[in-house]
Amino acid sequence: MANILTKVRDGLASLTSGLGTERDKAASVYYAEPEIDEQQLVNAYRGSWLPRKIVDIPALDSCRNWRDWQAKAKQIELLEAEEKRLGVKAKVLEARKKARLFGGAAIYFDVGDDDPAKPLNLEAVKKGGIRFLTVLTTRQLTPGDIEQDPLSEFYGKPKDYQINSTTLGMVRIHPTRLVIFVGNEHPDNDIASGLKHGWGDSVLVSVMEAVKQADATSANIASLVFEAKIDVITAEGFADAVKDPVQEQAIRNRYRLAATMKGNNGMLLLDAKESYEQKNGEFSTLPDIMDRFFQNVSGAADIPMTRLFGQSPGGLNATGESDMRNYHDRIQSAQELEMQPAMTRLDEALIRSALGTRDPSVFYVWAPLEQMSEKQKADILKIKADAGRAIAGTGGASPSLMPIEALSDALVNSLVEDGSLPGLEAAIDKYGGLADQDDDDDDLIAVAAPAQEERQQATDAAPRTLYVRRDVVNKSDIIRWAKSQGFTDIVPDLHVTIAYSRAPVDWFKVGNSWSEKLDIAAGGPRQMERLGDDGRYFALLITANELVWRHREIVEAGASWNWPDYQPHISIQIGGDVDLAKIEPYRGRIVLGPEVFEEVRED
Repeated sequence: MANILTKVRDGLASLTSGLGTERDKAASVYYAEPEIDEQQLVNAYRGSWLPRKIVDIPALDSCRNWRDWQAKAKQIELLEAEEKRLGVKAKVLEARKKARLFGGAAIYFDVGDDDPAKPLNLEAVKKGGIRFLTVLTTRQLTPGDIEQDPLSEFYGKPKDYQINSTTLGMVRIHPTRLVIFVGNEHPDNDIASGLKHGWGDSVLVSVMEAVKQADATSANIASLVFEAKIDVITAEGFADAVKDPVQEQAIRNRYRLAATMKGNNGMLLLDAKESYEQKNGEFSTLPDIMDRFFQNVSGAADIPMTRLFGQSPGGLNATGESDMRNYHDRIQSAQELEMQPAMTRLDEALIRSALGTRDPSVFYVWAPLEQMSEKQKADILKIKADAGRAIAGTGGASPSLMPIEALSDALVNSLVEDGSLPGLEAAIDKYGGLADQDDDDDDLIAVAAPAQEERQQATDAAPRTLYVRRDVVNKSDIIRWAKSQGFTDIVPDLHVTIAYSRAPVDWFKVGNSWSEKLDIAAGGPRQMERLGDDGRYFALLITANELVWRHREIVEAGASWNWPDYQPHISIQIGGDVDLAKIEPYRGRIVLGPEVFEEVRED
């Protein structure tokens, strides 16, 4: 009895069920050293779609949008050209895939010096110095001895690597000339004995059991489909009859004929002592069972079901967006914590190979995986513009919080970085910033004068109908184009309508636009179309985010808009006979003056 008390005093045990004893099923759980040979990894990758996606998806997503260089425009062109010449993006993707599959892979970058066994001298890399990149796997690249000096930057890692060359024999490569990627890192090379020396585990090692269970369950469910409907016939004396070979053959012939008649004629003839029934398989719960196994695989692979299986999770209003955000955050963490440190020396050599020298102001950021929609971009642009107006103030009792030039430069930098206005940086380089503007622009003054007059007339806040437009400043350019295309009765007051509200609105609530002049750069989508109920208006359709969000801002302030949507355009001609199929849209620069406020005139 004393021995029994000693055994059970530290846990719950039952002599009846075996709980807590050596007969307990849970007592058999044992974690052996995980090991999958390379051939099985290759077979799984080639023969099953789940292992392939588990390997490929995170590698692909980490390289999909790549990175954005932060430098001068000319430097960015050179850096991107060098990346394209060397195929950096494709090589990194290949290495990431192979590292995840085999547990490790490396990119060797050759700079043309004599001895790859020596540490890389970055300062010796000149323009065009990187000759090529080569991806090597664990089978081709053998790690050397592990560095045991704690004062070395390579402590705990191989001192060098060896590769067999068909021309030079065994070649040693210093780790500074390699970009090393691993799959799943070993917790400790000293403890993890018997594993690949100097590398990691394949990512499939820890998920293979879940994958096999899902594959097996899917295969079993597929087999059940063939048993969805089973015919069951009972016959008296059947068990005794099959003992005689002659009667057994007779029974076979009998029911083969019955099956043929049922298949051809839908008719089944039975003896009075025989009975027939159909049993249908029950499949209603199988999708839930399969989903549980898929969720198990998704959790093991750390890839959302939305991405791995292409299906959204179940449940009310479930979209998987939060799962995808978490997954994208994880990919970004891998880019910053795994890929970027591994690629540091390659990137430093790449900058020197592209530019010829190392500009300390050059760096890069990883491009976000989640891309904003056009509506989201327009909303952000509107918010930034509103904030800029608030900071700029209105003069008098609301002075600017900072110099307008400084605010302008900061907003331009922000809009360039987030891509709200494509081509803005090139346009600023071409036309100059706020400090470069000519305050004596005669065209702008001519257009602005009546606008100022209109604003002064609107001194009260009584709601009134509202028509807002921007007149074209460089209309001579557009008129010249219109005449060359065959237009003969060109509208004299070329303009873009922003608002047309028959409903009264408080003009002061609408407020002013952020910019007195809107400069739309050449290029971009342009199109000629007929507008109006009768198609009498020949209009040039243009794109300008500022016009779109300004229109939306006025509508939100209470203005009406009697059309399904808003499309910025310039009416070129009203009426006439013009074949738009032969018209080449105007693609040059468009300069719009300040907003003009008027009451709606129905005529």
